[in-house]
Amino acid sequence: MANHKSSLKRIRQDKVKALHNKYYAKTMRNAVRKLRATTNKEEAVKLYPEVQKMLDKLAKTNIIHKNKAANLKSSLSHHIAKLA
Repeated sequence: MANHKSSLKRIRQDKVKALHNKYYAKTMRNAVRKLRATTNKEEAVKLYPEVQKMLDKLAKTNIIHKNKAANLKSSLSHHIAKLA
């Protein structure tokens, strides 16, 4: 167990931040799943900018790695391009 006031505070803050990051990461994963499950091209094209914006924001705040965001955006755009 921590012995210093500052380390106890750091533990409390880390719990809150972890919960916050977990929420946004899960929301992002659900949005990506929803877009991948879409078979209608018009609907997918409409959803893509929102998902792209979400990925960019999470990468900017270091919740996900910038390369992961780039890879996801690339694979999603490839998925949309394949839809007929």
